Amino acid sequence: MMQRLYTLAVIGVQPLLRRKLKRRGRAEPGYLLHVDERFGQYDGASPEAGAVWIHAVSLGETRAAAILIDKLRELRPGIRILLTHGTATGRAEGERIVREGDKQAWFPWDTPKAVRGFLNHFHPGVGVLMETEVWPNMVSECSARGIPLVLANARFSGKSMNQTLRLARLARSAYGSLAAVWAQTEGDAERLARVGATVKGVFGNLKFDAAPDPRQLSQGLRWRGELGRPVVMFASSREGEEAQFFRAVRELGDSGVQWLVVPRHPQRFDEVAALAREQGFAVSRRSAWTDAPQTASMWIGDSLGEMALFYGLSDVALLGGSFEKLGGQNLIEAAACGCPVVMGPHTFNFAQAAELAQEAGAALRVQDMGEAVRTAVQLASDAARHQSAVRSARAFSSAHQGAAQKTAEAVLALVDKQ
Repeated sequence: MMQRLYTLAVIGVQPLLRRKLKRRGRAEPGYLLHVDERFGQYDGASPEAGAVWIHAVSLGETRAAAILIDKLRELRPGIRILLTHGTATGRAEGERIVREGDKQAWFPWDTPKAVRGFLNHFHPGVGVLMETEVWPNMVSECSARGIPLVLANARFSGKSMNQTLRLARLARSAYGSLAAVWAQTEGDAERLARVGATVKGVFGNLKFDAAPDPRQLSQGLRWRGELGRPVVMFASSREGEEAQFFRAVRELGDSGVQWLVVPRHPQRFDEVAALAREQGFAVSRRSAWTDAPQTASMWIGDSLGEMALFYGLSDVALLGGSFEKLGGQNLIEAAACGCPVVMGPHTFNFAQAAELAQEAGAALRVQDMGEAVRTAVQLASDAARHQSAVRSARAFSSAHQGAAQKTAEAVLALVDKQ
């Protein structure tokens, strides 16, 4: 009964989804491409059946998927990948991952018709949902067809669990029909089990196995060395946080630090640059740099796929999403680049990683933006303390690797059973 009501609801809101895509497409044209795919209509002949289908909804999940795909290709050369997404940034990132013989598409809206259209066209052999995405009709249809569908690199906060338990019957059916769940942490595993999932492993976080782009990291480090003063970055900043940051920097006054903001969402690059100017900062954007950063009191990192460069350029990073009740962004890439992190009070999306980083000395916890800015300046300006934090960040990163091997082996075991 619950699934029937859910299905009626997702069918009923389809016109709203089309309008939302048009609205978002004004800022991000990627949302206007291949729209019919979202409703189970795919162009061209059906590809050869049996590909490993990996669904990575947005940018972060796609980067985690890239790590898994690299390991799958290492263990099984010639493996074919079907990569799906829900956001324009995820799909744009995914274009850098797919190879000849692979396919890329939008994940279908979770109506029975769209789901059947997707599965009838692609005929995947195994499905891998990255991190959080579980859709009841897709899970049900895959189960009925005998397609193993798993949740990999799974994270599940207490907030998500409480929201899911409000629809306990629907959730238990969906999570319970997954072939397997491989959680990031024991806490994630316990919460997922409470909503009906069959957890078959706690593998850690795939993102610890990501190697920063060595050329980007080297360039960032070189630019930092040439600058002659510390750089503090606000990494993956979210809406509502930049205004706090700009106020805190202005109130601090002359600190001898170069400031850098890298917004989490590319559609907000112009907005954040304009906000910085309104707050009295001279702005230089990464998109205007050639051989070196341009002189300005506030740099804006308005490029995609260059976080290794920005972390290499920075002595300390403030963690976006942690100064509003947004759950925080991932600090793992910062640690891999040897960049210590200052984080706010809200890190529930990555609770264990944040806690472990703090225990390891790779991250510091503060209560608000003003304290974050002051703490970052103090850390960046104290050479001995900063070097100790850099060593701790790198050690923390290397200590938690190995999830990619475990996850890839588990996926291939399912492939071999088909």
